[in-house]
Amino acid sequence: MSEYQPKPEYTRFDTEAAWHEAVDRLLERPGRELRVFDPDLTSLRLNSPQRVALIEKFLQASRTWRLFVALHDNEHLTRRCPRMMGLLARYVHTIQINRTHEEIKSIQDSFLVLDARDYVRPPGGAVLPGRCGLRRRARRPRHALALPRDLDRLASGCFEHDGWAVTIPLL
Repeated sequence: MSEYQPKPEYTRFDTEAAWHEAVDRLLERPGRELRVFDPDLTSLRLNSPQRVALIEKFLQASRTWRLFVALHDNEHLTRRCPRMMGLLARYVHTIQINRTHEEIKSIQDSFLVLDARDYVRPPGGAVLPGRCGLRRRARRPRHALALPRDLDRLASGCFEHDGWAVTIPLL
């Protein structure tokens, strides 16, 4: 018998509240690999008890599930997010945080991608709406994330350790 496949869902939004709701929805979804890029992680509210609880629930679902984070500046995370730092201490085997090299610090767009098919991206000022795509096909079209090519390269480079990022010791 074939497995039920829910219809893909695509949402556009313009407010910060809708951005955080979309992030929470993504974190509640099952998946094996969550990839996050944000210049300094300030927009993700990583000291919020609710947000940290959602991330912990995601990581508790399986010992093989992973969280990969790429950022330009880790000061906000290390100084203003003790809850997330505590989570990192407890899940050091499943969370990987990388800092990017200087040459790509001009990239300022944030995104979260779950298993290369579900994604959330915040609104980009007054011109670009935020986007959330859930239950996307595994082979997503190039326009699905609507990310510039250099962000795709950043994501794959940071998470594959091919010289685009350096791992930073946070503990």
